[in-house]
Amino acid sequence: MIKINIDKVPRWIFDLEPDDLAFVKNFILHSGSLKEIAKLYDVSYPTVRLRLDKLIQKIQLSSRKKEEPFITFIKGLAVDSKLDLETAKGIIEKYNSEKRDAAT
Repeated sequence: MIKINIDKVPRWIFDLEPDDLAFVKNFILHSGSLKEIAKLYDVSYPTVRLRLDKLIQKIQLSSRKKEEPFITFIKGLAVDSKLDLETAKGIIEKYNSEKRDAAT
């Protein structure tokens, strides 16, 4: 049995939801075939492509360590379609504005 050092596991793995991890597992098990994933989930190819694109965005967001956690959180909500993009931008702009005002 191989033991995994939890410190060596990339942060983005922990930031994924259980259904995202299941999607990644199925993607690997089906050799990355979006057609096979579409059949498995009984959805259209474009739906699978959109899901994969959102997953890619989540991983990219999680990989940005320099970005403040609040901003990453807001962007993650937008990627998950829990918040529309314009609202997310507005929240981030307001947050950055208040931070600048507090610093002066």
